[in-house]
Amino acid sequence: MRAQNPLWEATAEPAPELSPLEGAAEAEIAIVGAGFSGLSTALALAERGVAVTVLEAVAPGAAASGANGGQVIPGLRHFVADLIAEYGETLGRRLHEHGARDADATFALIERHGIACEATRNGWLQVADSAPEMEACRKRARAWAEWGAPAHALDAEQVRAITGAEGYLGGWMDLRGGTVQPLSLARGLARVALAAGARIHAPARVTAIRPDGRDWRLETATGHLRARRVLLATNATGGALWPGLAATMIPVWSFQTATAPLPEGSPVLPGYQAVSDTRRVLRYWRRDAAGRLVVGGKGTLRPPRGPNSFGVPERMRARLYPALPDVPPQYWWGGQVAVTLDRLPRLFALAEGVFATVQCNGKGVGWCTASGPAFADLLTGVDAQDLPLPPVTPLQPIPLHPLRTLYAMAGSLWFRARDALDRARPTP
Repeated sequence: MRAQNPLWEATAEPAPELSPLEGAAEAEIAIVGAGFSGLSTALALAERGVAVTVLEAVAPGAAASGANGGQVIPGLRHFVADLIAEYGETLGRRLHEHGARDADATFALIERHGIACEATRNGWLQVADSAPEMEACRKRARAWAEWGAPAHALDAEQVRAITGAEGYLGGWMDLRGGTVQPLSLARGLARVALAAGARIHAPARVTAIRPDGRDWRLETATGHLRARRVLLATNATGGALWPGLAATMIPVWSFQTATAPLPEGSPVLPGYQAVSDTRRVLRYWRRDAAGRLVVGGKGTLRPPRGPNSFGVPERMRARLYPALPDVPPQYWWGGQVAVTLDRLPRLFALAEGVFATVQCNGKGVGWCTASGPAFADLLTGVDAQDLPLPPVTPLQPIPLHPLRTLYAMAGSLWFRARDALDRARPTP
């Protein structure tokens, strides 16, 4: 039996017809990676009449953009005060504002271009099963409500009514959030970028990036592209393209399973909201357009080897909804998330005219899709200090990065222990 059986590939809209890069080509801007960041940037550039070419190793959405949970979660996970402490008043507030509007921008883009991706905007819940987590939910709900977002706290009965799951003390809901079919979104972005004038080549794995006079030469197995500026938008999968880039992130596997469609009238998420919890070892779930229950969480440290690799999301499903039939999942799959130690996005200047973005940290659907116009500004010469992007810095390797497997193992054990300790504390 195959290692993965992805729901999104089985149900996605057809992919646009693409071809490898053949021979010599030129563009003003080259983008490596056809995920949400790369494609939304290519679309924004093409709409401005800029000659842009995307080189993708496999196919649009082939990596995390087409394998994630499809939850559109507004904002960064950091409070505005934390962002100001990290980046200063002006940039901290600008990043907060950008995050606060990323879900709006994503759904507006989908609507404007008529992208068929099962877009549903019924809200996102974060739920808590410990007293400290519940207090954090109340704090987040207050903070977003004070900003003006349609956010409010939920008690245990409200969470039970919305999710159908027992055992949570409450949580909070943000009505800006929602869900998409992520692979259909990636393919749709590719299609509208092509229609706007962008060029996209796939499969076209970049094997080297070299200086070429004042420009850059990107080489593939069958051709090369010359461009003035380059954006590496490969997130967790492209670290080998530039020395030191891989050491700036820790790729973490996230695994998901999906049931057969649940019967009509099921108490499991009848309103089709997206849900995640507050645990440090995150759990998240939703239903797709056909009514399947999709459950995700931390995977193993290695790629999945078959259905037996997906025990974590299956055990989670059984705990959340013990009344559901105990049958094997209909679909199972995983993908890698690029994680930075502080869970903040990064924007690196690798050389004159060459940038790399590492920005998802598990919230990439809204943030990455909404960031395309800002990256387009950067690549056409707008000063980065005026943009809602992380500060442009040299590479910032994680200390002792070769021990990343030990980091991940120790971090997982530590986070699980802290989650257990929080749940053991009495509720006020």
